[in-house]
Amino acid sequence: MVTPAVVIAAPASGSGKTTIATGLIGALRASGDRVAPFKVGPDYIDPGYHGLAAGRVGRNLDPVLVGADRIGPLYRHGSAGCDIAVVEGVMGLFDGKIADSAAGVDGAWGAAEGSTAQVAGLLGAPVVLVVDARGHSQSLAAVLHGFATFDRDVRIGGVILNRVGSARHEQVLRQACEKVGVPVLGVVPRLAELAVPSRHLGLVTAVEHGGAATAAVAAMTELIARHVDLAAVRTLASSAVTAPAWDPVVEVGGRRDGAAASGPVVAVAGGAAFTFGYAEHRELLEAAGARVHVFDPATDELPDGVSGLVLPGGFPEEHAAALAANSVLLTSVRQLARRGLPIHAECAGLLYLTAALDGHRMTRVIDVEASFGSTLTLGYREAVALAPSVLFEAGDRVAGHEFHRTALGERAVDGWDPAWGWRVGGVATREGFVGGGVHASYLHTHPAGHPASIRRFVAAAREFEIKNG
Repeated sequence: MVTPAVVIAAPASGSGKTTIATGLIGALRASGDRVAPFKVGPDYIDPGYHGLAAGRVGRNLDPVLVGADRIGPLYRHGSAGCDIAVVEGVMGLFDGKIADSAAGVDGAWGAAEGSTAQVAGLLGAPVVLVVDARGHSQSLAAVLHGFATFDRDVRIGGVILNRVGSARHEQVLRQACEKVGVPVLGVVPRLAELAVPSRHLGLVTAVEHGGAATAAVAAMTELIARHVDLAAVRTLASSAVTAPAWDPVVEVGGRRDGAAASGPVVAVAGGAAFTFGYAEHRELLEAAGARVHVFDPATDELPDGVSGLVLPGGFPEEHAAALAANSVLLTSVRQLARRGLPIHAECAGLLYLTAALDGHRMTRVIDVEASFGSTLTLGYREAVALAPSVLFEAGDRVAGHEFHRTALGERAVDGWDPAWGWRVGGVATREGFVGGGVHASYLHTHPAGHPASIRRFVAAAREFEIKNG
């Protein structure tokens, strides 16, 4: 059985999708449903709040990073055993990867690649449009008509009116929705107390926000339970996915006989500084035979017998002093890197491997300094591997995503090859570092989009274990 879904979208960013989606997940769960939470796009932060609300890991659905053909299978994998799925969209309903022409994913204007609309179409799920009602009156009917007719493959199943100012305001907005035949599933009043702290790359992560995040999710849950018709949402939910569920063992050609119990130990950085990761990454590592050990670089040491190290993205610039204070770990990572330990470092992981971050000492694996700046680097990249590494063969192509405000003092360092090459606006870029067992880069990738890289990494970890065992 395929789990039914609703997709929570909006006309534009800032409409309150995350509050509505998180609160809906929590309210459905509180009423007895097993809820599968998803986020469209490469965002790492919203799934943390979704996970708190659902009591199970939040997952991403990004056609750009994993390919459109994997969206249905990944959805079935992540929603298995659940009663309903809530999929939070990204930006506006039809916003996605910026293309060179106005054509959409099928050559017609409509859903852009990686957009919420594309994912809704791939899932065969209805869209619930969240409208920030501030400033809206009767003209809302024209807005809804436009969204409902812009792409006939996207079904607007209902609207949630958010930040409504008064009973009279609600009445006018309901009349506008009625004119175009879009059902109103909920009316949420303006409430300032639900704001979640944000920073330069978005919301503060749920892990860092701690008890305050739990309290915020509880408040969202209570708000939506009071103001949204949960029964109507359940009735609306549906999915037309027919593809079989994604299977990490099949993806990496692994075994189901418990072979991982004696496989190489792969340490994965976690804690407050390293929160940007996909659930499928660990599942693929384990399917390929690794024994995964999660640790906090601010307080922990590496596990005994470590044979591979994954340093994911996050906010190391916010925790640089704590990372620098763990000098024992800094030294051991540097020494193991010199011995050829396979290391996969993305963005925050790259910064951790530098000599210093904003003046705080890091591992000095790569002799370059990093600093926080005012320029946001953001966007999808079509990248080609420029050197063989523990993850890729030279010439391998991947889709990735950059998302950072830090910069390196030098882009090229003696003794290191660049990891990636790509072009943006006709400008060629060489980025990242490959040398020995290290692959370090600003580029975020989704392992489900290139599972062979995980198989290759675990094989390198197994070889390191044999040589150093």
